Amino acid sequence: MRLSLLAPFLLALSSLCAAQTTANWSYFGKTGALAWGRLDPAYRACSKGHQQSPIDMRGARLDAKLQPIEFHYVGGAITLENTGNAIVAVVDPGSYIVAGGVRYNLVDFEFHHPSEHTVRGKLADMEVDLIHKSAEGKQAILAVRLIEDMGTPNATIATLWEHLPATAGKQERITDMIDAAGLLPADRGYWTYAGSEVTPPCSEGVNWFVFENAISVSRTQLRAFTNLYRLNTRPLQDPHGRKIVANE
Repeated sequence: MRLSLLAPFLLALSSLCAAQTTANWSYFGKTGALAWGRLDPAYRACSKGHQQSPIDMRGARLDAKLQPIEFHYVGGAITLENTGNAIVAVVDPGSYIVAGGVRYNLVDFEFHHPSEHTVRGKLADMEVDLIHKSAEGKQAILAVRLIEDMGTPNATIATLWEHLPATAGKQERITDMIDAAGLLPADRGYWTYAGSEVTPPCSEGVNWFVFENAISVSRTQLRAFTNLYRLNTRPLQDPHGRKIVANE
C-alpha cells in the first residue's frame, strides 16, 4: 500500500530530475553546441533560428549615419563566477551605454576561448562579451576580441584574475573598483548585425556590436584562462543573408 502511494511521487520526481539533466548544456559531447536545440524545447532557436550568433565579420557595408556608441561606465564592485561553462562577471548597477538612441544597462560580461566571432575567417585568442539590457528587455552585446601579446598584461584582467574562481559554481566578490571600460579598445569603431545569445536558449533579437580593433592579453593571462576552459565557444552560425554594417 505504502509503495503504491509513493509510486506516482517517485515517478514525478524521476521525470523532474531527468528533465533537469536533459536541460543541462555544455560545449562538448552529447550536451554540446550541436545538440543544444534538442536538449530542451526552450532551446529550439539554437537549431531552428535564422539569426543566430556568432558569425564571421566579412563583407561589412559602411553606414556613415551610424553614431558612435556612448559609454557611461563607472567603476564598482563585481561578482566573478565560474558557471561551469564560462567565467562571468556580474556588475553592480550604474554602468550603461546608449546605442541607436536606446539606453542599455550593463548586466555582466563573460569570457570565451577562443573568440566567438571571427574576422574574415580568423579567430582571436579570446573574446569578452559585455551584455546589456534596455528597460524593455532588449539586449545589446558588445564583443571585444583579445589577442595574445608578450608585453604588458591587461590591467583590468590582471585584477579579475587575482580572484579567478577555479571550480564550477564558485563565486568571488571583488570589492576593488572594476571599470569595464578597461576591456574596450581605444578606437571604438564597430561592426553591427542582428543576432542572438551565444548560449542557450539562443534567444534572437540581440543587437551585436563587434569592435573592429582588439585588445591585448598576456600569455600568462591567456594560460590562466585556458587552464580552466580550453574551449568554451559556439561554432560559427549561418548568416542567412544578414547584413553586417560598419560605422567607420
